[in-house]
Amino acid sequence: MSPELPVILVTVTGRDTPGITSGLAAVLDEHQARLLDIGQSVIPPVLSLSLLFEIQASAREELLRSLQAFCVQMDLKLVFRTLTATELAEHPRFSPRASRFAVTLIAGQVPARALHRVAETLARHRFNIDEIQRLSEGHFGCVELLVSNLNPVDLAELKRELLALSREVGVDIAFQSEGLYRRAKRMIVFDLDSTLIQSEGIDELARELGRHDEVAAVTHAAMQGGMDYDESLRLRVEKLRGLTEAQIDAVYSRIELTPGAEELIRALKALGYRTALISGGFGCLAERIRSRLGIDRAFANELEMSQGRATGQVQLPIVNAHRKAELLEELARAEGIPLDQVIAVGDGANDLLMLEKAGLGIAFKAKPVLRQSADCALEQSSLSSILYLLGLSGRELQELLP
Repeated sequence: MSPELPVILVTVTGRDTPGITSGLAAVLDEHQARLLDIGQSVIPPVLSLSLLFEIQASAREELLRSLQAFCVQMDLKLVFRTLTATELAEHPRFSPRASRFAVTLIAGQVPARALHRVAETLARHRFNIDEIQRLSEGHFGCVELLVSNLNPVDLAELKRELLALSREVGVDIAFQSEGLYRRAKRMIVFDLDSTLIQSEGIDELARELGRHDEVAAVTHAAMQGGMDYDESLRLRVEKLRGLTEAQIDAVYSRIELTPGAEELIRALKALGYRTALISGGFGCLAERIRSRLGIDRAFANELEMSQGRATGQVQLPIVNAHRKAELLEELARAEGIPLDQVIAVGDGANDLLMLEKAGLGIAFKAKPVLRQSADCALEQSSLSSILYLLGLSGRELQELLP
């Protein structure tokens, strides 16, 4: 961009028809204008197209007359203004110093109130909204804002505000750095219980022995972070003494996958992701879910069995919060994948370290202790909504999931 040349911003609006963009570009080319930026959106049937370009001062008026003549021919409205070098230099979109982020709103139907409150919050933190696009297909269920900022920002405070706002307006709001690694993730790791499946496996195993309520109470305390996980697991496994393989089969037969789990895994595999399941539950269930979904690897605790019955002991080492994080790191290293390119998804306190280790940690229908610490918190009914956080559009999802 030359400080000596006039910089012109032209915006045309009107009915969307073929040939508008090519015609405008042809006029710029004919007058040797140098294109600096372009943006176009269509909300049928109306198109809005903006062109930013610089031009020799002697050619400015003739170029504008040619653009106006083309717009009259195409029944378009044209407005323009000349910008100063200072205006452009101070705008985050043109500054290499700007920090850039993606803000994703997801709901059954994103209300105008949610968009207003999010935009208001971003403006208060001096963010500029560079682009807005609807990612969902056919309905306004997901909208993505690409934003930038030239000023120091307390990102932790902003995330806290957006999390509180998310609960207030009933819309999931994800805030992520916008850069190479957002769309370039290569591995995803899942918790099992209350994440890939809709129940807690250990509680259902206890149900077979008539001990569901006492085990579920301990599970609840452990997942909320109010109890040491290793101790809670030993207490619960003791209650499973005498459990038979037939009873394990019965529990597996009634397990329900979380809605969207099959679609999500299928899409991720089509995108070339490596997938893994790291569970604080039990391998007798985790391995079957791994096989059912086509997940690459599974790690979980192992019940000690003797003569076809559980002894009430768990094999060591226990897959606890620390072990989950270690396994994620070991998997990434074995696959040659940087941690920045790993996603982790979970719901309980024992998933916290795993989510912190990953480049993107997603709390899915999570307990408060995890929801407040994760990079993103989702309350959607379907796991497939995770794909929106990767910047995938509804149309792209339809291609992946025919």
